[in-house]
Amino acid sequence: MAELPGTAEPVRARLSPRKKQRISRGIQYALLIAALVGVVLYADWPSLAQNFAKVDVAAEALPELFTVALRNTIIYTVGGFVLSAVFGLLLALMRLSTVRPYRWISSIYIEIFRGLPALLIFLLITFLPLALPGFVVPFGTYGQGILGLGLVGAAYQAEIFRAGLQAVPRGQVEAARSLGMSAARSQVTVVIPQAIRIVIPPTTNQFVALLKDSSLVLFLGVSGEYVELAKFGNDLASQYANATPIMVAGITYLIVTIPLGYLAGRLEKLKGTGR
Repeated sequence: MAELPGTAEPVRARLSPRKKQRISRGIQYALLIAALVGVVLYADWPSLAQNFAKVDVAAEALPELFTVALRNTIIYTVGGFVLSAVFGLLLALMRLSTVRPYRWISSIYIEIFRGLPALLIFLLITFLPLALPGFVVPFGTYGQGILGLGLVGAAYQAEIFRAGLQAVPRGQVEAARSLGMSAARSQVTVVIPQAIRIVIPPTTNQFVALLKDSSLVLFLGVSGEYVELAKFGNDLASQYANATPIMVAGITYLIVTIPLGYLAGRLEKLKGTGR
């Protein structure tokens, strides 16, 4: 007897897209659970706890973890952020200027400092007294750390500000000029305030990036009262031959960066809904 058309169609072809998606998702969940079970069974938990979560070693980090290391990390980060914001805004205005030399200077700076590793910038700062005899960075070690973060952050902040300045409607400038404002005044009173509001979310992310980059301050040879979280954790880890202080320093970073990342995400959503 001849087979009716369509009866030999594979079962998989008769599945709806939604059922196929459910099957695929179930397979992925099963593989993920199997991987987690494998990790749990394979890991040597007592050894991990002894080397990465030793309570008595973690206790040795207190209270200096917060009163010295975290405090210095915040000082370096906030100082570098303020410097990068001011310098970055200036670079952004120069890049949008009608004066060609300003645009050239800004573009060269941005390309160089975005292209060089941040670590290299910090290492070069340590050689400034040799290249410029008699030159002293203000505020000593704090000043060197802030300078390094500010120089690197300014290149990225300049591009953030440039995008914000260009996002301000041209009609706002034209309206200001029609009221008799000069080009400089319209920039200061109309364009820049609106641009700053526009770039708040990416600027928050840039602050988080600088907070993490503050760990590079250790390459300035900081010690004692100037150590930041990464250097503090590394020194204690070397002293006790145990990685627990590094884990503690990492958790402290997360305590600060996760809320800031959440704040940046919320600001992005508010910006999107406000359009």
